[in-house]
Formats: sequence, structure tokens, C-alpha cells
Amino acid sequence: MTVQDVRAFNRFYTGLIGALDYGRRLYAPYTLTESRVLYELARVPHLDAVELRTQLDLDAGYLSRILNKFEDAGLIERGPSQSDPRRRRVRLTERGREAAGVLDERARETIGALLDTVAPADRPRLAEAMRTIQDILGERRAGSHEVVLRETGPGDLGWIVQRNAALYAAEYGWNADYEGLVARIVADFAEDHDPHLERVWIAEQGSRPVGCVMCVRDDAPGAARLRLLLVEPEARGHGVGDRLVRAVIDFARGAGYRELVLWTNDVLSGARRIYQRHGFVLVAEKPHRSFGRDLVGQDWRLDLHGSGE
Repeated sequence: MTVQDVRAFNRFYTGLIGALDYGRRLYAPYTLTESRVLYELARVPHLDAVELRTQLDLDAGYLSRILNKFEDAGLIERGPSQSDPRRRRVRLTERGREAAGVLDERARETIGALLDTVAPADRPRLAEAMRTIQDILGERRAGSHEVVLRETGPGDLGWIVQRNAALYAAEYGWNADYEGLVARIVADFAEDHDPHLERVWIAEQGSRPVGCVMCVRDDAPGAARLRLLLVEPEARGHGVGDRLVRAVIDFARGAGYRELVLWTNDVLSGARRIYQRHGFVLVAEKPHRSFGRDLVGQDWRLDLHGSGE
């Protein structure tokens, strides 16, 4: 590969993106950089200004002007960071989430129109090529230890089933009944879900999945259900579980749900501590025999209107 090869690809890609935005409405009324800031705040809701500047590789003064503009427009609010009081946490307001949602919807429609021109048989090859570029260049630029949250791609749902079955068998001795339960949950989502109201996140480190979580509609009106939170052992202790749960909470609140519920078992102490940190309240528990073990099932609830985190 030569420098000319990279430059030729860059010209092609930027020309393609420019052609997609032929009406110049994709980012309106924001600039491209302002849209990137909104997107990042929607993707990772609990960033401080330093983390935001680092992730987007922006000049501190330029980012400060954008954030001041957003704050004046009521799109963001700033407060002390929970991890470092010397830093300022930045989070979207309801108006900011709406603005980010509009931009995200436009992007989905635009990319969807592009994918409609790609033959179904060619899409896996295209996706693999994109991942290869990210794997090779992304690790060198950002470092292989950074954990990012993303939506699912081909094979991810199968990974969720496999890793849940393997981890819970190894750590708690649960039998194949649990794998069957996870498979049914994942299959139900794959076959019928509303992307505006339901979502799956994959936590990825160095192009390798290290965690997951789901947000799906519950049977009770106005309620969403958090399901299948999992973090690989080597990724624990670094806030990955907290980030996954925060993603579900912010998504559920932005989607208009009134409450978020979940069912877990008392032996999963690490997960329960995460739920408690985010304001979930234990509302019921009951002994049961499942997955080859005597367990105590627990129902937890979070009032999305009353929780401010």
C-alpha cells in the first residue's frame, strides 16, 4: 500500500459522503463538528469536557465555544464530574437528546438509502472491509485498551448467547436451561423489535466484544426491561458495566419510558451493586429452582422520571 492508495480512498470516501448529503440538510442547523459533539454525547452520555476533547481530537478553545453555544441553546448542562471534581461533566438535556435524535434519524435514513444500492450478498463483505479498516487503523490511533459501546453487527447476537452460556456455567454452574433462555430472548429480539424503543449494545475493546446489554419493551405499559447484562472477566473493574447500564437508562428515558425494570438473581452480586449505584430499587424477591441451582430471583425497578443520576 502507498500514500497514493490512501489518498485515493480518502477522495472517494469524502466524495461519497458529500454526495449523500446533496441537499446539505444532514447536519443542519449544525456544523459537521457540532454534530459530532452531539453524537458523541448521545453515544456516551456521561463524558467530561476533557474526555470529549480527547475522543474527538478537538482544540480546547474550539470545543469550549461549541459547548457554550449548546448551553445557551439549552442543549446541554454542565456540572462537576463524579470521578474528578476538577473536571466538568457534560450531558445532553431533553432538548439536546431530541436534537441528537433528529440528526441520528437523518443519518440512518441516508445510510439506509446507500445500503439499498448494495446487493444483499455484498453487504457482509462490505461490513467486514469496514471492520478491517477500523481494526488496523483504529487500534493504532486510539490504543487497543479503549472500550467503546456500539450497536450490534452480524454475529453479535450469537456471541451474546454463547458468552452468557459459557460464563454462567463456569462461574455459577448453571446448566443448558440458561442458554435456552438467553437464546429465546435473543431470538425474540432478532425476529421482532422496534429500533426506536429497543436496542442492544456491545462493549468492544480492541475490536473484541467484552460486554453486552439489552433494552426491550416490557409487558407493563410504559416500562422497558433491562436484560442480559454481561461483562467479560478481564474487562471487569473498569466501569464497563456502569457504562452499559447508563446507556440503557439514557436510551429508555429518551424513548419516553416511565420506568425501567429487570430480573436478576441474588448470587449476581457484582451486577446488583451496579443496579444499586444507578438508583434501582429492589421491589420483590422469591426463591426458585432454575438452571440446575436453588436461587433467589429478584425484581428491581428504576423510576425514570424520578431518577436524575
